[in-house]
Parts: sequence; structure tokens; C-alpha cells
Amino acid sequence: MKAPVVFVGHGNPMHALADNAFTRALGALGKSLGKPKSILCVSAHWYGGGASVTHMEKPETIHDFGGFPDELFAVRYPAPGSPKLAERAAALTGATLDDADWGFDHGAWAVLKHMYPEADVPVVQLGIDAALSPAAHLARGRALAPLREEGVLILGSGNVVHNLRLAKWTAHPEPYAWNVEFDAHVKTLTEQGKFDELAGDTSSMPGGQAAVPTPDHWLPYLYVLGAAGKDPVRWAYEGFEMASMSMRCAVFGA
Repeated sequence: MKAPVVFVGHGNPMHALADNAFTRALGALGKSLGKPKSILCVSAHWYGGGASVTHMEKPETIHDFGGFPDELFAVRYPAPGSPKLAERAAALTGATLDDADWGFDHGAWAVLKHMYPEADVPVVQLGIDAALSPAAHLARGRALAPLREEGVLILGSGNVVHNLRLAKWTAHPEPYAWNVEFDAHVKTLTEQGKFDELAGDTSSMPGGQAAVPTPDHWLPYLYVLGAAGKDPVRWAYEGFEMASMSMRCAVFGA
């Protein structure tokens, strides 16, 4: 059976410790999907020059942030890696194998901690090459699609809207109008299957200049769209956080 493709808007790292509507939705999502053979995760937090894929048997849990409580730094997600899947992903995308430099960043473990809390599904992370165009990232997602036939759940972790500079740290602030506008635009085009349009210039889309000031959190969504093919979407979660983030979560093929 073909495995699904999932995008999670991960938001604040503190969700790793939280029990709220968003984290409960992640838990329900994991249960509804069942346990895949393995997981390939494309996280916003492994973004830079070139692209690598984690190739180690036991990846470390990376705490790639600062200014949070010690309790968050104590979290570990001890899922095994899968060198075999890493080699397969590298063959499909041209990524290099990483045996030492990375592991599970919080874009992966803060999400998977709720979806698969037993940490018993092998996980591999694929980095995002900052030099590629959005269309090229969409194409990489399409290149990964054969993994679905091999029981691999493809997971993108980022945010459809992510503007940390304009975030409001008060409780439950109203989302900015541009946040709502861009999020709605993405929802509409996704439901219409217009993925190539979403791989265009986000700054020319409604609300896009503020919604996507940097591409790192947006690009994982394009990997998911590429791997989704013609499968219809369902929305596992919809909502906003800190006024300047969309927490939209998408599932294809489940």
C-alpha cells in the first residue's frame, strides 16, 4: 500500500512539551495513519549550502534553538536511523550522505514526538539546498515519490506562513491579515492541484511578501506537494499562532 505524504506546520518548539489542540491533532494524525515502514523528513531547520541526508544508525537529537527552558533541552527522540533509506533518498535526489554532522532537529522531533511517541519508526532527514529554485524543490519532491510505494511516509515540517520577526508573544493574538490571506491562497491552490503555481514567486502571491520573508519554512511544503502527485488533500489541522504563523497541516493519500 502506498504510504501517505504529510506536511506539519510545527510552529513554536514548546509544542514538544504541550498538550493542546494542535498537539492532540498530531497525536490523532499518527494514530489514523498507522506506523509506516520508515519516515523521510524534510525540515525547515536543515537548510543551507548543498543537501545531505542523515546516514547514521542512531541519529542524535539536536536542540537547534536558544532561550527556552531546560525541560525542552532535555527532550530526546531516540528513533533509529535507516542508512538503507538514506542511500535510496540520496540516489533519487543527488544528496550527499551525512554520517556525523546532523541528526534530528526540532522540526522533526518536536512533531514526531506527538505523532509517534514510542520513537520506534526509523527516521531519516533530508536537507534543503538553499541554492535551488522553488520549482527545483518541487521536482525533488516528485523524485522522492517512489519511496511511498516502498512504505516510506514523506513528512515535510515547516510553516506555510512563518515571519518570526513580526511574531507576537502574547496569548492568542489575532493573526495578521496577510497571514490569513496567504494561508487561504495556499489552501485554495492546493485543493485545486495547482502545485506549479505554488512553486512560483511567493512575493507576488496575496500576502506573500510578509508571509514568506525567507524560504526555509516554506520549502518543505513544496517537497510534500511534489511527492503527493494527484492525491487529494485533507487538512489535519488549520489555525494560526503568534499572529505571524500558519499552523496548517496537510495529508495526501491517506
